[in-house]
Amino acid sequence: METPVAAPSSNLFNTIIMDGRSLNDHNHGTNKVAAATTPLLIAMLITGSFTVIEFVGGILTDSLALMSDAGHMFTDTLALALSLGAMRVAMRPADKEMTFGFLRAEILAALVNAATLIIVSLLIFYEAIKRIMEPPEVEAPLMLFVAVLGLAANAGGIYLLHDKSKGSLNVRGAFLHMLGDFLSSIAVIIGALLIMFFDLRVADPILSILIGGVILFGAWKLLTQSTSILLESVPSHLKLEDVRVSLLGVAGVTEVHDLHVWTLTSGLHALSAHIVVEDRSLSDCSSVISDCEEMLIKDYAISHTTLQLECKTCGENSCVFLPNSPTH
Repeated sequence: METPVAAPSSNLFNTIIMDGRSLNDHNHGTNKVAAATTPLLIAMLITGSFTVIEFVGGILTDSLALMSDAGHMFTDTLALALSLGAMRVAMRPADKEMTFGFLRAEILAALVNAATLIIVSLLIFYEAIKRIMEPPEVEAPLMLFVAVLGLAANAGGIYLLHDKSKGSLNVRGAFLHMLGDFLSSIAVIIGALLIMFFDLRVADPILSILIGGVILFGAWKLLTQSTSILLESVPSHLKLEDVRVSLLGVAGVTEVHDLHVWTLTSGLHALSAHIVVEDRSLSDCSSVISDCEEMLIKDYAISHTTLQLECKTCGENSCVFLPNSPTH
C-alpha cells in the first residue's frame, strides 16, 4: 500500500473516525456487569454456608461422598468470590492507560474458573476410582438429609444465576460451578438411597464419575470460549466475509480491507476497518461512516467501531489527512 505524505494534494488520504458511542458502550458494559453482582454475592453466601454444613455432615456420617462434595462446594465458593471480584474490577472506569476499561477482567475470571472446573472434575474421577476399589461405610439417612439440604441450596443458586449466565462468560463459569454442585447433590442423594435400600455402596463413586464428565464438558466449552475472546478471535456468531460484504453494500463504499472484529467482553463487540470511498468532500464522508455504523449495529450488534477512510485521488476540496496519520 502507498504511504501518505503530508500534503493536501496527496493521492491517498486518511481520516480516522472514532465512534462517539465508545464511552456509552463502556457504560453499557459496566451496567451489565453491575446487574450480575448481587446474584453472584447471594450465590456465594449460599454456597459458603452449605460448604460448612456438608463438611460437618460428612464428619458425622463418615461419608466420603459428603466430604468430597463439601470440598467441591468450597472450590465453588472460591470461584464465586473470584467472579465477584472480577465484576468489581470490570466496573472501574476507563483511563488513559486502560482505554477500554477493565471489562476483560471477567473473561480472565472465566478462564480461571474453567481451569478450576477441569481440575475439580479430574479430582472427582480420582476419588471415584478409589471409592470403587474400597467403598466406605456411611450413615446413609443423615447423608441423605444433608444432601437434600445441599440440593435445595444449589437449586437457589442456579435460579439466581441462570438468566445472568446467558450474557456473561464470567457468570456462566460461576453458574457451571453451581450446576456441578447441584448434580453432585443429586448423586449423593441417589447414592444414599441405594445404600439404604440395597447396600450398593459402589453406586456413589459410579455416579460421581458421570457427574465429573458433565462438569468436564461444560468446563472445556467455557475454556475455549474465554480463550477465543482473549486471543481476539472473530465472534462465533458471525462470519468476517459477511461483514465485509455488508460494508461493501453501503452507498459510497468501493473497497474494504484490514477488517477486524473481536469481542471486548461478553456481549460487547468491536470492529476496525479501512473503508475506501470515492473522492468527495469531508461532509459527504461523515454520511458514509454513519451509514456503516447503523448497518453494523442493526445487522451484527457491533456498536464500537473504528473506521479509517481512504481514497485514491483527492481533489482540492476533498478530505485531508493529519500529518501524523498512521501509514499502512
